[in-house]
Amino acid sequence: MVKAMASHNYGDALTKSLLFFEGQRSGKLPPNQRVTWRKDSALHDGLEFGVDLVGGYYDAGDNVKFNFPMAFSTTMLSWSVLEFGKDMGPDLPYAIDSIRWATEYLLKATSVPGFVFAQVGDPYADHVCWERPEDMDTPRTPYAVSKKFPGSEVSAEIAAALAASSIVFKALDRGYFARLLKRARMVFEFADTYRGSYNESVGAWVCPFYCSYSGYEDELMWGAAWLFKATKAANYWNYITKNGIQSYSDGSFAEFGWDTKHAGINVLISKFMMSGNNYSNFINYADKFVCSVLPESPSVSVSYSPGGLLFKPGGSNMQHSTALSFLLLLYSRYLNQSKRLLHCGHVVASSSRLVQVAKGQVDYILGSNPLGMSYMVGYGSKFPQRIHHRASSLPSMADHPQRIACSKGHPYFESNNPNPNLLIGAVVGGPDIKDSYADSRVDFVHSEPTTYINAPLVGLLAYFKSHPS
Repeated sequence: MVKAMASHNYGDALTKSLLFFEGQRSGKLPPNQRVTWRKDSALHDGLEFGVDLVGGYYDAGDNVKFNFPMAFSTTMLSWSVLEFGKDMGPDLPYAIDSIRWATEYLLKATSVPGFVFAQVGDPYADHVCWERPEDMDTPRTPYAVSKKFPGSEVSAEIAAALAASSIVFKALDRGYFARLLKRARMVFEFADTYRGSYNESVGAWVCPFYCSYSGYEDELMWGAAWLFKATKAANYWNYITKNGIQSYSDGSFAEFGWDTKHAGINVLISKFMMSGNNYSNFINYADKFVCSVLPESPSVSVSYSPGGLLFKPGGSNMQHSTALSFLLLLYSRYLNQSKRLLHCGHVVASSSRLVQVAKGQVDYILGSNPLGMSYMVGYGSKFPQRIHHRASSLPSMADHPQRIACSKGHPYFESNNPNPNLLIGAVVGGPDIKDSYADSRVDFVHSEPTTYINAPLVGLLAYFKSHPS
């Protein structure tokens, strides 16, 4: 039984979801930093290689900068602003700041010709420690892909992020727009010319954390689609139509996240198609994706908990709930604009039904669930207290200015006390498929927040702030 909630304050949740990105910042923090218990960290990243890799985001509760999921989060933040920026009100400048914090770093990570930096920090050393980012003393080794050791997934995702973000800045800062777009073109060409999986070149460090399981062809298509959106250049459209005929015999048309881009590609490209309808393969697969998510569809391929939360296999489940809901919401708009009705077998999937399913996921996250708890830290009266996050769970620099060494943090990790620093806006991995949640720091699959859970949620919250009913 789902506890009925008074209608949610989507504006408050939006503000908080953007605050979370400030709590994840790496590098020299700006004067307008609102999450004040966080301080400067990792100020020498890249120094031993003679390259400045300071900045960017920590992806989750650790202190490593994994550029593949960071770039995906940046693409999704940009897509959120492009589609729903007008609904963000006073939060729009903060959303743009969150994108710029990432793009400044991604420009640095692609500044050495012939190289794309894929990661900063030794994840194995980092994961042994329970340490504040401000105290880090584990190796901050940068790992790069190159012509000889290619990594098309990470390179093409960075190209997508730079292209998507360039559109955000087009009307705000023409010089920055041009710089981002030029770099996006360059990095895409590098990814496409020197093809190969980053699992082969830097897999010893990126796996098992962010191994690519879907290959790199989807990132190349995704990068080309964003470059086409940014430039309208025929060469990118030709690339899409030449490489886009897929049979998806493995069902991957229904997948979307930091690793697999197929559903996102089909939804993004379908917007270009619906007016001309000259390449309907993408629309067909976008339709099939929707039918794989709707609970009443005869071809549904996701699971739902008794309380209504969408589930897919693997950890950090909320990433599926937010990313797939984002696509449903967008597709509902495209259906509306083209006055199309979608059929899943005998079931009619109206655009309003797609919105309803997406809203159900957002409401579940904010507290309309059997436990009556919000899965966003700081939202509502009941939310996770023991998230799997080093900086949040260790005393702040203000409360404990002395260094806390690698192993000295473990008692805080193992403690049952609530985290001393609220990482406002962080959305955790979420409950299990039976709607239960242990609120345990040790149970990282359920209690760890990530940037790629929050990034699609930003767009969803902006929309429901303007369209609450």
